[in-house]
Amino acid sequence: MPVHRCCRFSRTRVRWLALLLLASGCGTGTSVPQPADAPPEKLSAYGLFVGNGATQQPVEGVIPYDLNSALFSDYTTKYRFVKLPAGKSATYSADEAFDFPVGTLIAKTFAYPVDARRPELGQRLLETRILAHQADGWVGLPYIWNAEQTEATLDVAGTTINSGWIDAAGNERTNNYIVPNANQCKGCHKQGETMLPLGPKARHLNRDFAYTHGSENQLAYWTRKGALVGAPAPDKAPRLAAWDDPASGTLDARARAWLEINCAHCHNPLGPARNSGLDLMASQANPTAYGILKPPVAAGRGSGGLAYDIVPGKPEESILAFRIGSIDAGIMMPELGKRLIHQEGLALVRDWIAAMSELGKEPREGAGGQ
Repeated sequence: MPVHRCCRFSRTRVRWLALLLLASGCGTGTSVPQPADAPPEKLSAYGLFVGNGATQQPVEGVIPYDLNSALFSDYTTKYRFVKLPAGKSATYSADEAFDFPVGTLIAKTFAYPVDARRPELGQRLLETRILAHQADGWVGLPYIWNAEQTEATLDVAGTTINSGWIDAAGNERTNNYIVPNANQCKGCHKQGETMLPLGPKARHLNRDFAYTHGSENQLAYWTRKGALVGAPAPDKAPRLAAWDDPASGTLDARARAWLEINCAHCHNPLGPARNSGLDLMASQANPTAYGILKPPVAAGRGSGGLAYDIVPGKPEESILAFRIGSIDAGIMMPELGKRLIHQEGLALVRDWIAAMSELGKEPREGAGGQ
């Protein structure tokens, strides 16, 4: 083995161990993970993709999937996959993330198109995040793609990537894209004391997907392939609205779906921001709990000097819209992985608040699409 390869491998493992020690609050007597527990240095070692992975075509046994409403990630395109251990299945839940067996891998790749108007020009893969279900729980691992787009390498410390693309309107865009470190994965995925997947839930997955054999409902496909047990027929399962598709639900349902996928991983009774008392799950029926005329728990810069999270009919007086519309690190929401404002999502939330014409009340028909 060439010397330089050996040194690079050792550095990756040292950084991995350092982050694990930091995450565990390591002190005297703390159990130290052994190098044998370290994850693969290269993404290709997982065997998820055909060839070098540049096309994101999954191999047999790796299931691609999509969500009704997806987390905004600075206008990146995202590709999602799940790989279960041979002969194992996930167990369905109507409300929570599916119960995946130990050994499951969930992968999400982030990319920018060269020109969103011309797909034939290709794209630049930025990173692939792996959620690996190990015997002691889930762990998040960021792999960064090389310039040649032939391989991605584990970088648990995270980084930034200067990126550029042309959007669907023909505008040249740039972004210093943030790859979170392995510890920051917990900032979104930790519920209570447990790290869990966020996307693979019935209400997010209950939609059709364009598989190679044709379009099929994802819950039905997973069940048919033996990847999921216990699921009802799709018309009996919950379904969240697609925030950008008016045909999928009311303005209320779509705004609540956007808030759930973008904010509720922290703002729920078990999330990292539970102390705020704000619950942005689409299923939350208490108007005060999801922000209407709810005062903030602290009146810092994040409140913008405003009195309530949501003031019906007045988005300009609502903290929720103020923070979603900011990229100031001391104000913006979400707090992690954000360089750009999701203008379309902000407009949806502002329209939703503006439509609340009567103080303390709002349209509830179809809320959450449940």
